[in-house]
Amino acid sequence: MSTLMIDIRSLRDTLDDAVQAMEKLECSQPHISFESPELLWKILTGKRWEILRVMTAAGPLALREIARRVGRDVKSVHLDVHALLDAGLIDRQDNGFVFPYDAVHVNFLLKAG
Repeated sequence: MSTLMIDIRSLRDTLDDAVQAMEKLECSQPHISFESPELLWKILTGKRWEILRVMTAAGPLALREIARRVGRDVKSVHLDVHALLDAGLIDRQDNGFVFPYDAVHVNFLLKAG
């Protein structure tokens, strides 16, 4: 099973981990980091989470099929799909858009101060 990890981390920490992984020639778990919870929630709105849910383990899907599965109009789904593309969460292939993971794990800690 392929799980995408999403977390809140500074760009510096993310880049440091990438350098370490390259130096060790390790293939780590797929990972996307956001610099703040606000940025995560700005990109991953409720409607975009729903798009990811219907795309999870579904293989390539045409834009119209994604819109049909989430019960929304194609134009608004088009905007959300492109926001997910820009964030690196989904990919575009010749035969449609794909979210190539079986699951998503979101990890962050909210603390005082």
